[in-house]
Amino acid sequence: MTNTTRTALVFLFDLIATAVAWVGGFLIRFNFTWPPGYSDKMLFGLGILLVIQVFACRWAGLYRGMWIFASLPDLKRVLQAVAVSSFGLVVLVALDRTEGPAIPRSMIVLYPMLLLVVMGGGRAAWRMWKEHRMYGGLVAAGKPVVVVGAGTGGAMLVRELERSADWRVVALVDDDPAKWRLELLGHPVVGAIDLLPQVLGDYKAHHVILAMPSAASDALKRAADLAVRAGAHVFTVPGLEDLMSGKVAVNAMRPVDIEDLLGRDPVKIDSVHVQWMITRKTVLITGAGGSIGSELCRQVARFAPLRLVLLEASEFALYRIEQWFRVHRVDVEIVPLAGDVKDAARLDEIFADWKPQLVFHAAAYKHVPLMEVGNAWQAVRNNVLGTLQVAVHAQRHGAERFVLISTDKAVNPTNVMGATKRLAEMVCEALQTAGQGGTQMEMVRFGNVLGSTGSVIPKFAEQIARGGPVTVTHPEINRYFMSIPEAAQLVLQAAAMGQGGEIFVLDMGEPVKIVDLARNMIRLSGYTEDDIRIEFTGLRPGEKLYEELLADAEETRETPHPKLRIARSRPVADCFLDELMQWLSQPGPVDDETVRTGLKRWVPEYEPARH
Repeated sequence: MTNTTRTALVFLFDLIATAVAWVGGFLIRFNFTWPPGYSDKMLFGLGILLVIQVFACRWAGLYRGMWIFASLPDLKRVLQAVAVSSFGLVVLVALDRTEGPAIPRSMIVLYPMLLLVVMGGGRAAWRMWKEHRMYGGLVAAGKPVVVVGAGTGGAMLVRELERSADWRVVALVDDDPAKWRLELLGHPVVGAIDLLPQVLGDYKAHHVILAMPSAASDALKRAADLAVRAGAHVFTVPGLEDLMSGKVAVNAMRPVDIEDLLGRDPVKIDSVHVQWMITRKTVLITGAGGSIGSELCRQVARFAPLRLVLLEASEFALYRIEQWFRVHRVDVEIVPLAGDVKDAARLDEIFADWKPQLVFHAAAYKHVPLMEVGNAWQAVRNNVLGTLQVAVHAQRHGAERFVLISTDKAVNPTNVMGATKRLAEMVCEALQTAGQGGTQMEMVRFGNVLGSTGSVIPKFAEQIARGGPVTVTHPEINRYFMSIPEAAQLVLQAAAMGQGGEIFVLDMGEPVKIVDLARNMIRLSGYTEDDIRIEFTGLRPGEKLYEELLADAEETRETPHPKLRIARSRPVADCFLDELMQWLSQPGPVDDETVRTGLKRWVPEYEPARH
């Protein structure tokens, strides 16, 4: 059927609706008996109202919408047309001077009511009939699913799922008591989220969709935990902002991943100050191809830097981040450079050529067991000497800010990696005190980031894919976690906030037991611990049961940002840099025990772990 034919039929329907409303109004007025003497008056009035209806429907734009998608905008157009037609009737009644009985005044009420019912109801009935023909057979075809959330997101999701052959909504749960025992689009809201395991059992459902895109992270985590523990496959929908903006569809669901179970609230940063710090500036990021370095590159690119200088020792990592920019951010000028942060001549060349105003130093050796045995001196050279070289060149060439990416393992360190990062912090503190070049030295500490290279989560995923076992070092070991984008954004916020010499500590939330992380990942993958067993292997070299964000001797103070605090550590001696440089300049190799002895001298709180 062509559009012209379809429009003609709809137009004809509206004219018939006018006749039905007009004649029906008279029948109701006279108790469904034909009113004697009113035939001529009815025909006269109908002729005038049909003409008015033609203009009213055209003016209201009734024929732009498709009936199968009839909705509130279409009802608004119907109301506009009915209002115009009703006004025409009022004028007709007021000016009627023809022979015969007068048009009953009650028709001023009856006619628009009937016209609205026929025009609006006809469109709604057509949509329901068409949807039943298209989707009615799918109602019992899909997998039974329980939807968590009976708000806006839940309603949008249920409407979409009704058109899918893959899903069949059997019930909803929501913590709002006002919604209990009601229905949403014909589906019962059976109770609170805590009833989820029982509801899954009652309805024989094995799938849950979290439709709470604007809910607090605690509620999402609780719902996901309940569903996972009940053995259900859990999905979630995009954020409400993305749904409302049309970036994604509500049915663009994805499986819940381990990041959703950590309960981290979205980060909000002071974009104005960060933009002031970055816009039209040349930014150097060392370790630009690593997990944190590459995310810093992406986040910095949002604020329109003049250019991004990407320094990376790994050719492959540099290639990957360079290709990402070539595909996703062609508007940003990048300078991909291969180089080692310990190479003073290469650093001098880079700083002289590009004159970066802002330096983020993310290059480091971070893997604790690898740096503990056989690589201790290399950890010192890369993490301490590398930091010293980059920071000194930043001062020498007049950079505005130098930001060191540090770690929670620098607090009361028990391993070489943590001790070298604390020593790197001390280097920056000493350079800030020296005050050469006016460069602000800032340090940012945070814990583990999800999905970073060499971290526990990719390792667990690989072990689960192989069928297990999943190896955990100790049943009581715990760690702080945050997402890579969250860490990168807070690094930018800290950099914009710093005045020089601060050690910023990120709010890492509550520590997570690694064994619980493993169990959740097994459940999220659709297995039980009978299918994939967990094996405890013992603490590795340099590893401790728990991490700290602040040393005992340090004091902290609040900042304007709720997820950032400032730590004040013990002062660094005046002769520190000269003596440290002598130690770093000794010819290698240096054995691991000698390195630990040297680190103990520089970092008194360092207590090497013994296993």
